[in-house]
Amino acid sequence: MVRAAVDLADGPRRRVAAGGDADPRCRNCGAAAPGTYCPACGQETSLKLPTARQFLREAAGRYVALDGRLWRTLWALLARPGYLTREYFAGRRRRYIRPARLFLVTSLLLFAVLRFAIDVPMLASDDALVRVDLDTPSAASPQEEPAPPDAAPRSPSESLVALPGLELRIDGAGQLSARGAQGRVGEELKRRLDRFNALPRADRIEQLVAGALRYGPYAMFVLLPAFALLLTLVYVVPRARYPGRPRRYAEHLVFGAHNHAFLALIVTAAAVVPLGAAKGLATAWALAYFLWSMKVVYGGRWSGVVARAWLVAVAYVVLFALVTVGLVLAAVMIR
Repeated sequence: MVRAAVDLADGPRRRVAAGGDADPRCRNCGAAAPGTYCPACGQETSLKLPTARQFLREAAGRYVALDGRLWRTLWALLARPGYLTREYFAGRRRRYIRPARLFLVTSLLLFAVLRFAIDVPMLASDDALVRVDLDTPSAASPQEEPAPPDAAPRSPSESLVALPGLELRIDGAGQLSARGAQGRVGEELKRRLDRFNALPRADRIEQLVAGALRYGPYAMFVLLPAFALLLTLVYVVPRARYPGRPRRYAEHLVFGAHNHAFLALIVTAAAVVPLGAAKGLATAWALAYFLWSMKVVYGGRWSGVVARAWLVAVAYVVLFALVTVGLVLAAVMIR
């Protein structure tokens, strides 16, 4: 009896395998699937193994959609600010690459290009570092002698970032120092910085660049949700005046993903194209793009768009500084 029931249940699948069932079933979920794809789970009904070319095309298409969607998405992303976000909110999503995938691919592409475009020996040259005066201390001594309160600083240094409990500085020789860290954390940080400063200058620059490129993609995934949170805060207004304005965090996240993908493409192009004029035009378009996309997606007067964009930009620069010091510390301490 049990065997008969099993044979009855397997009957449709056997008929599909034999090619004689007028109502074919999906091999994955068992639902009726007369077309090319199963309407229930989406699996293709043809089980023929792909060729090597089809296999590679499918693998690449999972991430970049090597079809009309790719070029349609790139054109809209680069030339029409806010358009992709409005299309996504309107429900027209199948014809474009989804925001999360677009953000992921462009971020990975950016850091892959930067890894080949950045010239570490050039960064290690004297022109790439902070100039020092002739009467400054030698670069061989990593520690500065305490100066009297009324005396001028003996060696110029640039503050990379200053936080409430930590100030990270770099001197003219490219050596790092941290002030403000206390306790075991401060001792460990000082030990790691001393070991880092003992390296040759070229090795220090190479370690910083390699660490920034290694952990940069992780930083992008921190900045995107923070950017969406900033938009949520600056657009907390009553719905009655602008009923179609995005207000939920997920909507701001979609807008942020499109803008970050655009920025990643612009920086990638600037790293590849050596023309200074082209880089200047790309920078100007990036600034105009952010304001224009906010106007298209959120609406309102230009005065309100500019004011909110300024608030978001200032807060984002602060967050970017925090992420930058995190990348520097990660490059120094995680070795």
